[in-house]
Amino acid sequence: MRKEQDIKLVTGTIGDDIHSLGIKVIEQALKNEGYKIISLGIQTSQDDFIKAAMETDANGILISSMSGHGRLLCQGFRDKCKEEGLENILLYVGGCLTTGDTPWDETHTEFKAMGFDRIYPNTSLPGELIADLSVDLGIDKAV
Repeated sequence: MRKEQDIKLVTGTIGDDIHSLGIKVIEQALKNEGYKIISLGIQTSQDDFIKAAMETDANGILISSMSGHGRLLCQGFRDKCKEEGLENILLYVGGCLTTGDTPWDETHTEFKAMGFDRIYPNTSLPGELIADLSVDLGIDKAV
């Protein structure tokens, strides 16, 4: 089993998105749990996420998108990861991923098909993501 201190996560907002509040809250919650965060900030390209993950030997990439353009900005992300040898990296995405008239179950299904491991609506709380990371990365919660 791993400990949080052994886990490195690349975070940021994707593409043209300038919304930073949500990812900053997530990053702080993860830091408080002991995770190592590689924060790329706003307007991060797919290539920059992947490059940072490769350079830091990250365990996961956490993408935020609040602009409603996530569907477009995240297309092909898993394929690019595979091309760079990151076929097993954990991919999480969350926020306002599509326009407001798209039903959540449709959005979730679409992002799962794109290869994302976990997909979160903008109403999700950090504890939900942290619990999922514990499961997905085999974190030992014993003190």
